[in-house]
Amino acid sequence: MSVVRVENVTKEYRLGEQMVRALDDVSLQVEPGVFMAIAGPSGSGKSTLLNLIGCIDTPTSGSVFVDGHDVSGRTPDQLADLRARTIGFVFQTFNLLPVLTAEENVEYPLLQFPELTAAERRKRVADFLHMVGLRNHATHRPNQLSGGQRQRVAIARALATHPKIVLADEPTANLDHKTGDGILALMKDINRRLGTTFVFSTHDKKVMAKADRLVRIEDGRIRLLGIRAEGGWVVVDERRRRREKNKSAQA
Repeated sequence: MSVVRVENVTKEYRLGEQMVRALDDVSLQVEPGVFMAIAGPSGSGKSTLLNLIGCIDTPTSGSVFVDGHDVSGRTPDQLADLRARTIGFVFQTFNLLPVLTAEENVEYPLLQFPELTAAERRKRVADFLHMVGLRNHATHRPNQLSGGQRQRVAIARALATHPKIVLADEPTANLDHKTGDGILALMKDINRRLGTTFVFSTHDKKVMAKADRLVRIEDGRIRLLGIRAEGGWVVVDERRRRREKNKSAQA
C-alpha cells in the first residue's frame, strides 16, 4: 500500500479578489521506502503539494490519503493527531526551540504520546541523536550548534516519532555546499538502513541527483514522474499506471 496517494487534487487560494489555482488536477503516489524529490521553480506548487501531503492544508477538490487515511475532510484537530503520529518534518530554517537543548528538542514531539514512558522517550532521543552523530552534543542549545548540527537535530526530531514518512522542505537551502552534501548523505543512509520514506521539496540539483523518484511540477501541474534506473530516469505516466492497477484489481 502507498504511504501517500494524491488523487485528482486541485488547490485554490483567494488572493485579494482573485482565486489562484496553486495545484491543478494532480495525482501522485508515494511508495514505502522511496527517496523522492518534488522539484520545480518558485511558485510552481511544490510547497503546496508538500503541505497537503503533510496534513498542514486540505485540497479544494480531490482526495489525499496518508497511511490509508483520507485526510481531505478532516478537522484541524484530527489532522494534527494524524500528522503527529505519521509524519516527520525537516525545514530549511530548522525550526528548533531556542530555549531547549538538542535532546529536549528531539523529545518535544514525543510528549504528545502518553503511551511512552519517560525512560522510553529518553532511549529514543539518545538513539536518534547517536544516529545523526550528535551524542556528545545532547545538552547544547541551538545557538551553540552549527547550521549542519542544527539540521541533524531536526532530522533526529523528525525520526523520533517513528513516522511513516519524512517531509523535507528545501533542507539544504541554508547550508553551505559541503554541509548540505553531508546532510543529504545522512538522510540517504537513513533511507537505506531504516527504509524511511523521504519526500523533498527542492530546486537543488544535488538533491535530485540523490533521489530515486523525481516529480517535476510547473504551474500547478505535474509535468514529469520519473523512476531512477541504470542510465538515467524512466518516465512514468502516473494516471495510466493507476488505471492499469485498477483494471488488474477488478479482473
